[in-house]
Amino acid sequence: MLLNMSSMDAHEAEGAATDDRTTRAKIRDAAIVCFAENGLTGTTARKVATAAGVSPGLVIHHFGTMEGLRAECDEHVALTIRNFKHEAMDEGPSLDVLAALRGASREPLMGYLAAVLGDDSPIVNQLVDDLVADAEGYIEHGVDTGLVRPSPNPGGRAAVLTLWSLGAVVMHRHLKRILGVDLTDPDIGADPAMASYAIPVYEILGQGVLTEAIADHLQSAFTDASAHFPSSPSESTSKEDL
Repeated sequence: MLLNMSSMDAHEAEGAATDDRTTRAKIRDAAIVCFAENGLTGTTARKVATAAGVSPGLVIHHFGTMEGLRAECDEHVALTIRNFKHEAMDEGPSLDVLAALRGASREPLMGYLAAVLGDDSPIVNQLVDDLVADAEGYIEHGVDTGLVRPSPNPGGRAAVLTLWSLGAVVMHRHLKRILGVDLTDPDIGADPAMASYAIPVYEILGQGVLTEAIADHLQSAFTDASAHFPSSPSESTSKEDL
């Protein structure tokens, strides 16, 4: 599934006079940009404050710590992706994906994800868990609207598709080097190079790679094999201890 989307208010395009965000929202949005541009270690409260046009003390006042700010950024990113995907699934088979991408705004959600996903921390674990759970919800919504085939394992499918997509975001530099498309570019919806990525993605998702016969054979093989293995690591440990 393509993850490149965003719904940041187009305040820059409309001008500062129409910017009715709260100070907290301005700081959060500035932080997303800073994390995307500078990474985790390069983003400080002072840099966020400068980008938001506030004092560093105000950043701490609203969020307590940089971890608190990160958590709110994560929540906003996950919510934005969830809303975009649900809106797309609402369209069903009539979805105009190009119009949807062109209509996306300039928030660097993918750049933010690329910057934070490599951090081995509980906060990133929670972000990924939220994205997987959201994916299961909007994919099933797509089933209801006729955009997606039903699956006997919706949870597993959502997890695999989400992790594959996030992996492409983390490896965005190699994707740009090989296919010429930058998934972290906020203007990607207007970039013709997007086709070099999107066309193979939809070929794989819509037409598959393996023949139906070999796919059925491999699924059966793993289904049969799973019956001979413990269902969890803890179960394996308990049996070894007996």
